[in-house]
Amino acid sequence: FDLSTGRVFHCEVLRQEIVSNNNDTNNRFITDSDILLIAFHHAATDRSAYQLFLNDLCFAYNTNVEWTGDEDLLQYVDYSVHERLIDMTPSRDFWLLELKDYDFEHRLSLSTDQHCLSNDQRSGFASIAQISFDKNISKSFLNYVSTHQTTPFQLGLSILYAFLFKLTHGENDLCISFLNANRYRSELQNIMGMFVSALPCRMQINSHLSFDELVKCVQEKCISILEHSHYPLQHILTDIHAHQSNVAFLQTVFDFITRSPDIDQLSFDDVDLRPIELKQSTEIAKFDFMLTFIYNPMSNDDMLSCRIVCSHDLFEDMTVTKIARRFEYLIEQLFSMDSNINQTDILVSPITKLSLILPEEVYEMEQIVFSRQPDIMNEAPASYAQARIWLDERIRFDSKNSQVA
Repeated sequence: FDLSTGRVFHCEVLRQEIVSNNNDTNNRFITDSDILLIAFHHAATDRSAYQLFLNDLCFAYNTNVEWTGDEDLLQYVDYSVHERLIDMTPSRDFWLLELKDYDFEHRLSLSTDQHCLSNDQRSGFASIAQISFDKNISKSFLNYVSTHQTTPFQLGLSILYAFLFKLTHGENDLCISFLNANRYRSELQNIMGMFVSALPCRMQINSHLSFDELVKCVQEKCISILEHSHYPLQHILTDIHAHQSNVAFLQTVFDFITRSPDIDQLSFDDVDLRPIELKQSTEIAKFDFMLTFIYNPMSNDDMLSCRIVCSHDLFEDMTVTKIARRFEYLIEQLFSMDSNINQTDILVSPITKLSLILPEEVYEMEQIVFSRQPDIMNEAPASYAQARIWLDERIRFDSKNSQVA
């Protein structure tokens, strides 16, 4: 890529098998084992535009239509000019009120293993945990979306807020960022360009709220934010006199990805194209803490999953694994179809009643409190209750040394 010359696109064919012969004609064609690699610079386009590009590419190939250019066709540069002409005063006032009196350098207590300032350089190395939810959890999640007239994005964000509220031991002024497609008008839906933006989302949570009420609050918050999503993040930071490197909420990020079913239906004439994922040898952490839901409606076994990517400068691998396990357990409480769990009661009870203490941890604590551990060699009582029992036994069986309990 070379932004100075406008080179923001790269395409090449990766051959897995090379046919060695004197005639190079066969090497000009793509075979079954070859990979068509297409890459865009992130400044040129966003995730929403990938499907647009692939659809247009297949259409042009299959119909042999040559693009001649249309000066009247709306393009990204036209939107950029239009954006500068929009009256941003209402949006500026909205964001100033939304973030009023918030401590932008405050960092959430997320069980980090090391301490780093917001403006400290990060290595980019990541600690990662992946969660795949079973069919019952996925179905219950989608049923909740339908019955409560919300969206998967809003429900996922609500779960994260409930989780952060519990993980931070009741911090009630929570501000994070989420990624927004920012294609807020129908004219922008089919344009190639970089529209996606990061937006702050501040929730002041009442501990008496039920989960259902929290979802409603998050839904209202998202709707109000999306009305002003076109206001650039750099303007928001300038207005609040904050520098991007010092703003802590930009390091805690939420995203929700919906896999397009059309990605598996592309073809060049009668040759089907299958998407593949190029796995990196080293994962990169762009933020200190990022939680992403992935919804794949075409998958039966992995319809809903979640991925937590944290900076290894702050979180050890085992810590992220434990955080992911607590998050998974929270979702099990909310959406489990287990007959032993009263799901309705959980959804309407205060979110303070949700627990991040894992079942195995509860068992371990019960063992410590109510029974003696095999590796404890001294004779100290395991609890106050056990001390009283021992004392009563001494009074009962040692009449010479009577004691008063």
